[in-house]
Amino acid sequence: MTVLKPTISPRKATFNKSWKLDAHLCKHTGLKPFSCKNCDKRFCTRYELTRHELSHSGERPYKCQAEGCAADFVTHASMKNHMIQVHQLQEKHYKCDHEVCGKEFRKKSKLKTHKMEHKQLLPFQCDIEDCKKQFAAPGQLKRHGKVHQGYPCAVEDCPFQGKTWSEYQKHRKAVHRVKLQCDSCSRVFLEAWFLKQHQLRIHSDVPKKVFQCSDAECRKTFTKRFNLENHQLSEHEGKKAFCCAHEGCGKSFAMQESLRRHQVVHDPLKKKLQKSHPKKGKSSQRKTKTESGTASTQAETSELAARLRNTSLNDSTP
Repeated sequence: MTVLKPTISPRKATFNKSWKLDAHLCKHTGLKPFSCKNCDKRFCTRYELTRHELSHSGERPYKCQAEGCAADFVTHASMKNHMIQVHQLQEKHYKCDHEVCGKEFRKKSKLKTHKMEHKQLLPFQCDIEDCKKQFAAPGQLKRHGKVHQGYPCAVEDCPFQGKTWSEYQKHRKAVHRVKLQCDSCSRVFLEAWFLKQHQLRIHSDVPKKVFQCSDAECRKTFTKRFNLENHQLSEHEGKKAFCCAHEGCGKSFAMQESLRRHQVVHDPLKKKLQKSHPKKGKSSQRKTKTESGTASTQAETSELAARLRNTSLNDSTP
């Protein structure tokens, strides 16, 4: 591995559980192996899928524990967030007794700091000669100190000094980002993870993982599970529920993602495929309406894809 420009090494994400690593890798690969049988949604982890399936069943097992509140939720996390946002934030036990003030605080320490402002007791003073500003708490003085100190660049001989942390981070990414070159070819990468994946996929002698078609007369192999599912649905099952709506086209596809990729043909100026993000609660708008594909057809397609994926995994296991 050749470093083209010696700078600060990129951070490596670490995890204490294997499923957390798998979920993190989904962000890089884009693979979502767990699909819902009731709609076309996919997820990185089985937990996310299980939580999503509750939205189809209508079950809301988690009840708000606050007295007099009848709210219920699909997940424990949603209920917990509700408790914090609605009930705990409303509980402010410490009230300022200064005249015409009446401010309330959840912590006694916050009230104490606030009262100093009324008494003009600001014991923490900036030691810069031309400043001498005073503050009620040491944390306020520390934050103020960055106005004078800034955030100097940690790279040797670099004179940059950011006024804010975000400004400093932008500078590091733009100027000092590490470039890593593959030793076997001229490809350059900005992240060590992508370089490692490239070397494993292109230059490694380790046998590549393939997904084989379960049809006895076919047995074609694919490097991606998505391509296998698309092949089995379109070639062997004749399932092409997603039709192109462009006038004069009429092509149909087995997978919604294949339709999205195809639509770029009709829009040459569109350089990148943009995934649609429909609003929550409008599932009917998310359904692809075609002459041959309806909501029930898509659900059937997702269920078939899940069954075929399980079959292909069993066949590919030595």
